[in-house]
Order: sequence, then structure tokens, then C-alpha cells
Amino acid sequence: MYDFARNGQIDVEQLRERLHKMTDTELLRFGQAAKYMCSPEASLGQPPRQTYIVQLEEARAEWKRRKPELPLNDSI
Repeated sequence: MYDFARNGQIDVEQLRERLHKMTDTELLRFGQAAKYMCSPEASLGQPPRQTYIVQLEEARAEWKRRKPELPLNDSI
């Protein structure tokens, strides 16, 4: 549904373009899913994969770019 990159290198520019095209609601949902993928529950207690971390960071950066006046809190 969210088309997370799971292995290997991630094309950050392509990801940024995808995130930029998302609606606010889609971006928040993607960010929440990315946050979960970085959680200990999703990674069975192992450190999260770097690709998931990058996707979460990029989702957060896109949200901050769109809504600099709003705090991110724990949404993403």
C-alpha cells in the first residue's frame, strides 16, 4: 500500500518527489507507517533497516516543509 523500499539503496530524489505529490492525509499515513516500520515491534527487536529510517526522515522533512508552523509531535 505504501510501497516501502525494503532492501538495497533507496532513490531519495524519487522518494521526495513521491512524497511531494501526496496529499497531507496520505503523507501523514505514510509517515505513521514508516514510523511503525522503524519500531522494535516491526523489526522484532533488531535495529530498523536504513531504508526505513531514510523514508521516515524524508516524510518528516516533507511535513515540516509543508507545515513549518505546526509541531510534528508524535504524529510522524
